[in-house]
Amino acid sequence: MATNTGNNHRDGSVDDRTQVKNPATGKWTKRDRSDGDKAGEFIDVKSDGEPFKGVAKEPDGRRNRD
Repeated sequence: MATNTGNNHRDGSVDDRTQVKNPATGKWTKRDRSDGDKAGEFIDVKSDGEPFKGVAKEPDGRRNRD
């Protein structure tokens, strides 16, 4: 579980969430990855164009890691 420190950073990573950059708008969108009813739904969009802190980025499928 991620915890805010108050020093402009977060300790740990946010569980069950990922982020992806929208190619049409250039903004980062957060997605829920839990097992519940809301799984896969988009949650939030950053307005400043910077990625969310502490949220894993989704693989884009362009790199094949064998």
